[in-house]
Amino acid sequence: MHETVGKRLWVIAEGYIPEGSTGPEPEMLSHETACILNAGDRDAHVMLTIYFKDREPVGPYEIIVRARRTLHQRFNDLEYPQPVPRGTDYSCVIRSDEPVVVQHTRLDSRQAENALLTTIAWSD
Repeated sequence: MHETVGKRLWVIAEGYIPEGSTGPEPEMLSHETACILNAGDRDAHVMLTIYFKDREPVGPYEIIVRARRTLHQRFNDLEYPQPVPRGTDYSCVIRSDEPVVVQHTRLDSRQAENALLTTIAWSD
């Protein structure tokens, strides 16, 4: 039996995928990532909803994080129901049917001097 840690509801209030990049892709492509840990014994069915300042939310984007695994989901790679726009402020609500832990990471490689931001997401 593996330890179950985490919560079922997470929020990333600060989202933004930079429009440009420098350096080789995919490693140095500017991106946002939700790093999701499922330390439990059951697969987690995770739904992401994206919120904007000037339009209706988009989602849910549905992903599965296998039991006792981690998934680094790039927002750049979310395609259905529509791609997450670049150069646009957004927030994300993440709901899971199993407890998970979520960390948020951004790589901004618009300049040769790259910037990396990471923080734990908010959970109640």
